[in-house]
Amino acid sequence: MKKKTFVLLFLLVSLFASHHTGIFSQTSRMVYGVTIDAVNNLNSIVASLAHHSYRMTTRIVFDEWQPATNYAVAVNRIDSVSNIMGEILDSYYVKDYSIQQYKDRSDEYITAFGGKVDIWEIGNEVNGEWLGPRDSVMAKIFYAFTRAEKMNYVTAMTLYYNHNCWSNPRHEMFRWIHENVNQKMKYGLDYVFVSYYEDDCNNYQPNWQQVFDSLHVIFPNSKLGIGECGTSYSNRKEEYINRYYSMNITSKGFIGGYFWWYYKQDCVPWTTKPLWQVLENAIVGTNVVDDGDWRR
Repeated sequence: MKKKTFVLLFLLVSLFASHHTGIFSQTSRMVYGVTIDAVNNLNSIVASLAHHSYRMTTRIVFDEWQPATNYAVAVNRIDSVSNIMGEILDSYYVKDYSIQQYKDRSDEYITAFGGKVDIWEIGNEVNGEWLGPRDSVMAKIFYAFTRAEKMNYVTAMTLYYNHNCWSNPRHEMFRWIHENVNQKMKYGLDYVFVSYYEDDCNNYQPNWQQVFDSLHVIFPNSKLGIGECGTSYSNRKEEYINRYYSMNITSKGFIGGYFWWYYKQDCVPWTTKPLWQVLENAIVGTNVVDDGDWRR
């Protein structure tokens, strides 16, 4: 009986591990992410991603009011050269969707790409003041979280860092977390990312070590990282890329991320956009060694 019980337990643990890649096989792997906000010029996007020396993680922004079928080709092509984080809906459009519409969209995209998307971003910049009523926001993202979790898919939530850059103090990132995020998400999210644009916050330089130390206390089981960064000022882009992709954060669970928002604009095609090499050098300069694909 003991031997049979041990074998059964081993099989159950192995099955659980195979579905929860974010917890088991990514323990020590850094994530270097980029964002693709449109999938036209797909051949050049794929080539740019393929030429990085480290297997990137590409956030695909699924545009508002578009059916999942419109992204089938792009998801398959990008999946061949990169890991994928699927953004169910950009924060700017969350207010335009009813709770039921957000649920339907989550069902549609997760069903369509569940086996291809490695991380499901169930909520983007969730504490932003532009997303609508907080109860509505939480109902939307909690549904997407539970939907992905039931399918044993890896989940991520992206917060919006807004130190002294909010109109309503209840949207300050840490206060919003404490007042709105339930215990199931605090202990169950595989990734928690932080979006930050210095241009929107008076060029403030956060103490990221303290930020991520604090987030680890709140989300003790989650991998942590930067979920969006970038600047629209061309003379600052190289500086920002180097600063973010070479961050030295020692918080438990920190895995990088970054997800430069303007990758398609700045780095595609890789043969003619000098910022592609800037990004490549920033990653290589961290002395990372690619341990290959971590998909499930």
